[in-house]
Amino acid sequence: MTTIDAADRLEVQILVDNVTDTLSSVPGFVSREQQVLRRFGMLRASGAAMCCANHGLSLVITAHTGAGARSVLFDAGPVDYAVARNGARLGVDFAAIEAVVLSHGHWDHAGGLLAAFDLIHAANGGRPVACHLHPGMFAERGMRQPDGGVFPMDFIPTAETLAAHGAAPVVSAEPQALLDGMFHLSGEIPRRTAYERSLPGQVRRTEDGRWVPDPLLLDERFLAARVRGKGVVVFSACSHAGIVNVLHAAREAFPGERLHAVMGGFHLSGENEAIIPETVRDLGGFGLDVIVPAHCTGWRAVNALVSAYGEGVVVPGAVGKRFTFSA
Repeated sequence: MTTIDAADRLEVQILVDNVTDTLSSVPGFVSREQQVLRRFGMLRASGAAMCCANHGLSLVITAHTGAGARSVLFDAGPVDYAVARNGARLGVDFAAIEAVVLSHGHWDHAGGLLAAFDLIHAANGGRPVACHLHPGMFAERGMRQPDGGVFPMDFIPTAETLAAHGAAPVVSAEPQALLDGMFHLSGEIPRRTAYERSLPGQVRRTEDGRWVPDPLLLDERFLAARVRGKGVVVFSACSHAGIVNVLHAAREAFPGERLHAVMGGFHLSGENEAIIPETVRDLGGFGLDVIVPAHCTGWRAVNALVSAYGEGVVVPGAVGKRFTFSA
């Protein structure tokens, strides 16, 4: 059983996401991008003042209690300029970030890590900040192509490179409590469902240069926090393990606790569009109050989720949006 402290308020700033959506109406616990931008200094509407969308995900998650606020950066999107541009416009307090988590070893979550640490390091006076990494995420990866060739992915920054940018790498596959018990970082996610197939076609390069199958992405982990009186909020950046498997693992980590919300990429686009019906069906078994699909979920899955659970439960993510989960 996992024990973490409860926050009175949990704020989630979407720093990087695939889409921008400044106009759609939102429920009261969500601020749209323009609302956040105006709060942090935008005086005139213009393209130069807006955030940029990019294929990836990055969340700044802040837990508020009577003792103060504790902030985690969960992934850093695909590229340096998205972190720097959006962070400046959204008023991200990089000095307040006390831990960084890379959810898994893919470029669209790790490409902005060095820029993020440069910003953190410059803002906090040079204090090293923990960067939580799984030992399996550093191998070179790629996708097998129809002609049998491999289209390689970009490399993940090494622990040594991250340390040179102000990180204090913590390389472990074990579940951990972060920031004095305010957050829970999972271990490897067990695969239980028959239909969630991870990432078919992914391969990994061995030390002798061969490409071997690597579909399971066992380095993927989720992050969780508790909101007083509401329950556990689960953050799954890409859900290659399957979002239903992620939630089974979260329920087992917090037996007897309510799962209040799930947020992140559910990876129900591309080949995984085939499993949208089963996934949408089984999400109903977790009693979630809020479902926030983002990043790689895909519009077909978002539409299916809204059709099944309604706009009162399903609130799509977008760059610049700020979510507040309160007791």
